[in-house]
Amino acid sequence: MIEESFKLIDKEKFYQITGNQFMDLNTAFQLLSLVKTRKELLEKADKMILMPDLFNYFLTGEKKAEYSIASTTQLLDAKKGEWSDEVIEALGIPKHIFPEIVPTGTKIGTLTDEICTELGLDKIDVMAVAGHDTQSALVSVPTSEEDFIFLSCGTWSLLGTELAEPIINEKSEHYNITNEGGYGRKISFLKNIIGLWCIQESRRQWIREGNEYGFGELEIMAKEAPALQSFIDPDAPEFTPAGDIPTRIREFCKKTGQPVPETVGEVVRCINQSLAMKYRHAMEEIKECTGKDYKTVYMVGGGTQSALLCQFTANACGCRVSAGPIEATVLGNIALQLMASGDIKSIEEAREIIKRSQDIKIYEPQDKEAWDEAYERFKKILV
Repeated sequence: MIEESFKLIDKEKFYQITGNQFMDLNTAFQLLSLVKTRKELLEKADKMILMPDLFNYFLTGEKKAEYSIASTTQLLDAKKGEWSDEVIEALGIPKHIFPEIVPTGTKIGTLTDEICTELGLDKIDVMAVAGHDTQSALVSVPTSEEDFIFLSCGTWSLLGTELAEPIINEKSEHYNITNEGGYGRKISFLKNIIGLWCIQESRRQWIREGNEYGFGELEIMAKEAPALQSFIDPDAPEFTPAGDIPTRIREFCKKTGQPVPETVGEVVRCINQSLAMKYRHAMEEIKECTGKDYKTVYMVGGGTQSALLCQFTANACGCRVSAGPIEATVLGNIALQLMASGDIKSIEEAREIIKRSQDIKIYEPQDKEAWDEAYERFKKILV
């Protein structure tokens, strides 16, 4: 559907309006598929309600679109913060299905009378938190710096920086960097990168083969494996589908003329090293677009539980990694509700509270020369 969309609206103009990284999963392309194959569904529809907004609708009866999740659809004008009539018309999507957009971190409504009666509750306020989980996680980044790099690391990794205005130009389009909205109409200028999926799916494969490895056990085996021998491009298309990832990794390494990781530890080390190198690659693209330097990578989410990945990220990026909180999305969600209610006065206060209440670990870069040499090899295998 991405290629189909370019027949309807010029690719460059499409990016100039939305500022979004082109990805098959974006809502614009899902709706375009319906336009082409099941248009009657769109004609019958009252409103398109994204999944986070659906929960708000169930609670309040309000059919609204929260700003952060709307900004991921490739249907929003990134500069205006409104649905783009030009994109919607070009793709042939009915305009009437798009609900009003409400700001992140504001009251969206109150519990419905039916819910209050059923559960014996008062008319509790319901807040529009950042429906895009990365934007909730970003609120909990424990920094007081204005310019910083964040890395929200889970099954997916999202690496970027926070800006007052979107960056939409030839360079950002070439690097396929996305502009997504968050609290206070700030912009997250970021890259989507496959995250822990390759580790998770490899573990599932080994379990299918009768080996119930825990994540801690896998990390120990990876530490003992030879360093910086083999790399994959984590975003290569062969690593996206579920299945036998370890075999695909071996095939990729063989195809690219690298030592083939045979043992479980070698496979896990290959994945972690490759992720760290991919983070450096994305960070260099971000720096080139913003013209700014960054001293620390603030890593949040489930990936911070891997000390190996945190250390490799510090080594690859050549800068300090601040790791934590683990439950960044949850903490950011709570902070947004408290800001909406006025109990927390600003995002700066929220980040300071989270910083003081969480166990934040610091990793300093090691073995710079070896990682710099390996990075040059890594760049040659990128798809």
